[in-house]
Amino acid sequence: MEKPKHKHEADSFSGENLISPAKKAKKSEETGCDTKEQVISGGEDANRAAEEVTSSCLGEEKKGFLVEADVAEDRGARQTMEDVWVVLPDASLDFPGKLRCAHFAIYDGHGGRLAAEFAKKHLHLNVLSAGLPRELLDVKVAKKAILEGFRKTDELLLQESVSGGWQDGATAVCVWIVDQKVLIANIGDAKAVLARSSTANELGKHTETCNPLKAIVLTREHKAIYPQERSRIQKSGGVVSSNGRLQGRLEVSRAFGDRQFKKFGVTATPDIHAFELTERENFIILGCDGLWEVFGPSDAVEFVQKLLKEGLPVSTISRRLVKESVKERRCKDNCTAIVIVFKRE
Repeated sequence: MEKPKHKHEADSFSGENLISPAKKAKKSEETGCDTKEQVISGGEDANRAAEEVTSSCLGEEKKGFLVEADVAEDRGARQTMEDVWVVLPDASLDFPGKLRCAHFAIYDGHGGRLAAEFAKKHLHLNVLSAGLPRELLDVKVAKKAILEGFRKTDELLLQESVSGGWQDGATAVCVWIVDQKVLIANIGDAKAVLARSSTANELGKHTETCNPLKAIVLTREHKAIYPQERSRIQKSGGVVSSNGRLQGRLEVSRAFGDRQFKKFGVTATPDIHAFELTERENFIILGCDGLWEVFGPSDAVEFVQKLLKEGLPVSTISRRLVKESVKERRCKDNCTAIVIVFKRE
């Protein structure tokens, strides 16, 4: 598949690259920073749009970090809006504990929004019920809980779709912030991009030259055309057609729901990555495939960083990012973006 000319190739994500403790470069007044990007996969072509909706939240400070997050969406040229999202700066729900817990997610529905709505309602609760750490952080335990949460959610969703007579599917990109750890899980082609300083300034000092930000893609796309995914599909008896789609119809190879394709290797098993939140992590952008069809990772990081340096609130930044995608870059798909900013006081 031909990639849009504004997207760039880069190195693949490595958790080790994220873990070295260092100090985060604080927001400065300059506007001329370069951004560098570390990974990207292609998407479909882009084109046009319409309505815009926005909602914002502030997180809670813990160990000197403040998490600010906001979401914006636009249905674009589509007749319906099939994206749904979650913004929970305090995501403890009925599972209180010593550890900070925040949760953010985008579910991109296809064939309808029933699967996306179901996942929104059940996934985080299932992850908490599966043992997401609330008192003592253990990354292995956290990953196991997320994995089980995805499995349980898909199992219940499939039962619901059978009884309801629907066959919707949904991709997902999710973030959990537990204490100082950030955990990313995804299925399908929604993506998460981290803006990370290559070096760190002393806290509270603004220099004339600002540190360049690296745009690091934290997720791996799951499409039937990719070798690893194609192999699993073929072993399950599925066929990847010349158009790169499973059975000639489904482009993604991992998703919630899609029960008619489960026998052909479609799974809801996510890729999960974890890294330590340090002063070098500036912000994360979560986006459905519509956003990444018209924005490369470095483009998006540069766009958000510029607005942050102008002193704009995250609510305005997320709205501007989606508006730029739809009105200016003519994204024709549903477009949803969550901007999560890490600040240190």
